[in-house]
Amino acid sequence: MDLRVIGCHGGETPRHRTSAFVLDDRVAIDAGSLTSGLEIEKQCALEAVLASHAHLDHVRDLATTVDNRNQNGAPPLVVAGTKQTLRILQKHFFNGLLWPDFTKIPSVRKPALRYLELGWEKPVNIAGYEVSAIPVHHTIETCGFTVRGEDGVLAYSGDTGPTDRLWEVLRETEDLKALLMEVSFPNDESRLARVSGHHTPETLAKDLKKLGAGLAKELPTLLYHIKPSFQAKVERECARLRGVNLTVCALGDHFIL
Repeated sequence: MDLRVIGCHGGETPRHRTSAFVLDDRVAIDAGSLTSGLEIEKQCALEAVLASHAHLDHVRDLATTVDNRNQNGAPPLVVAGTKQTLRILQKHFFNGLLWPDFTKIPSVRKPALRYLELGWEKPVNIAGYEVSAIPVHHTIETCGFTVRGEDGVLAYSGDTGPTDRLWEVLRETEDLKALLMEVSFPNDESRLARVSGHHTPETLAKDLKKLGAGLAKELPTLLYHIKPSFQAKVERECARLRGVNLTVCALGDHFIL
């Protein structure tokens, strides 16, 4: 798999972009910064977006991506997510008020946007990948993903604090190549992390141990969602962790998995 980091931060400044990753130029995982980080032809080449949950920093650029694609005659963009995530997008985002309902534009028969509901842990073929949604613990319904291609599996945590089912699934996943894993706040902001459903380096280390010592040490774990105000502090704290294989994502990173 060819993984490109379009956005990887837990907030936005001129030097930080929110969550968006692209696999093989075909599938985006979350859409916080697709239009701010991709040229229009790359936006039009996408076949699907996997939406982990409905918080704005993960779905915001769906609006402008779909608009750009519609102007350029691109095929319908499939937005895949759990039932609650799709309901929120329909009711509160693509509702004809906050933004046009692109499931009806340019026409109902040939829309710019189509929704695909994902059942929990029920693999679905999306743009040539086998995608499964795994429940994680956040402030609203949120899923992580496993995305299986021809040569292996990429896992994505979504936004989460301490959780369990994700690690159970990953322990049983064959050909797991890498994990995109969130961490947001430094250790001394543990209360804020807890009430907002995010990790600190300390809670991240405890959760990664649920993989088992061997897998936690070997699995490339690509960290994202650090809050810009705490970037340096979180990086320092993560660098002190032992028995794990951590890399902090940066804008423009390109990984071959």
